[in-house]
Amino acid sequence: MSTACVLGCSASQGTRRHDCARCCCYDGQAAEECRKVIGLSKSRIAAFEQCPKKLWLSVHRPEPGHHDQATTASFSAGHAVGEAACALCPGGMMVEAEPNLAAAVETTRQLLEAGHDGPIFEATFVHEGVLVRVDILQPDSDGRWQMLEVKSTGGAKLYHHGDLATQIWVLEGQGVELAGAAIRHIDTSFVLEREGDYSSLFRDAELYEIVAPLVAQRGEIVAAARHMLAGQEPDQPVGEHCTAPYGCAFTAYCHDTIDPGPLWPVTVLPGGGGKRWLAQGVTDLFDVDPLELTTPVQHRVHQATVSGIPWHDSEAARAVIDQWPYPRTWLDFETIGFALPRWVGTRPYENIPFQFSAHIEEEDGTIRHAEFLSLDGADPRRACAQALIDLLPAQGAVIAYNAPFERGCLRQLAALFPDLAIGLSDLADRLVDLLPVTRATWYHRDQRGSWSLKAVLPTIASQLSYADLDVSDGMQAQMAYLEAIDPGTSVERRKEIDEALRLYCACDTQAMIVLADHLVGTKQAVR
Repeated sequence: MSTACVLGCSASQGTRRHDCARCCCYDGQAAEECRKVIGLSKSRIAAFEQCPKKLWLSVHRPEPGHHDQATTASFSAGHAVGEAACALCPGGMMVEAEPNLAAAVETTRQLLEAGHDGPIFEATFVHEGVLVRVDILQPDSDGRWQMLEVKSTGGAKLYHHGDLATQIWVLEGQGVELAGAAIRHIDTSFVLEREGDYSSLFRDAELYEIVAPLVAQRGEIVAAARHMLAGQEPDQPVGEHCTAPYGCAFTAYCHDTIDPGPLWPVTVLPGGGGKRWLAQGVTDLFDVDPLELTTPVQHRVHQATVSGIPWHDSEAARAVIDQWPYPRTWLDFETIGFALPRWVGTRPYENIPFQFSAHIEEEDGTIRHAEFLSLDGADPRRACAQALIDLLPAQGAVIAYNAPFERGCLRQLAALFPDLAIGLSDLADRLVDLLPVTRATWYHRDQRGSWSLKAVLPTIASQLSYADLDVSDGMQAQMAYLEAIDPGTSVERRKEIDEALRLYCACDTQAMIVLADHLVGTKQAVR
């Protein structure tokens, strides 16, 4: 018995199966012929529309690809959301990709031919060599099918339209009658009322008619993608498409292969100031006429960069910071947000504080450290709120770096726990922000246009470095927290994570004190 390759190559294949590097089909004597046709999929077409080079590399040179933590976390969240959406469709049948995708195509065909009257999950189709797996294919009362593409976002995005169009094109090309096609997305107003009950979590955005023009163009898009893949690596410049709508695993590779450009590019000008100069063909900040800069902060950045001398207005910094009364509480939160709310009373993507660090500075210069960290997997909000009341002073300034975030955390906790609301609201009312003071009074060219704490700190206290920490940024803190609350994590590993998180968060609040001392011109040792 011989069977044609599911991705459309002309070869007849033997009964042995395989998943070759460029398509999923059958093995046998014609495998080499099969490899001449590069299989496409919904995700590959999406990659092509974002950046042809992204698709070319993923097919021909996948080795340099590397996903960052944010992308990996997004994938994990998406899988969990998809599973939750399927669980809400009773009587559903999952199409497994076993032993390979060719089997999934055959299983789907059999289900449809047999008149399966329930939802089908991961229904798999191939049309003109393009393979798609539909998240949910729901039978309609008139014998047609409703196609649902599940997304972990809070609404249907413009960049989802192409995915949906590709799936419609494939299914209708295979004779599947569709009653509609929708993005099933998260309702961000949903509040979890019972543990594990996501029955009202999703909303559908019907887009069948809206994406019809894109469906009509899919054949041309597919042909263009194949033509590109048949050639050499595209010469694609880096740009905004490198991060939108999705991150790219080949970002480092592409930046390594381009001319690095000037040491001090105009793009370090804040507020998008560099775009104007790039449009005029100016790439080097040293070539910019300072008389044509439009804002004081751009003048400071230009002056400090060209001269190599940091711009510092200690008097202006002192005028603000000296007004902050003691005891000064330097505060930083670490939070986590789940696409699928984990605890009763929480919403999708709600910022849940699971840790805070506070360095409390008295007027005589003495400093003590207070902190909170919950890694037991329980809802941390009540314990965090109580710790804030118990551990932090009831007077003095509360200082944060980008205070609206900390203020939001405090306000949310105050709204949630009325018995603690007075104390929490008072903390929020006493919050002041070190970030705008820093932006207005300090710039070192090594900040390269950024005033994030991690950009500023090395310019004033290189001995305070995050580089050697096991947890060195907010995303890593979230990943560490998720690992710690996983029931499968060992006690020993949880202790290691506990120590790493405490060290990282304390570094943030200590750094704020060192930075403030530097801004006002107080030369104190790192404490």
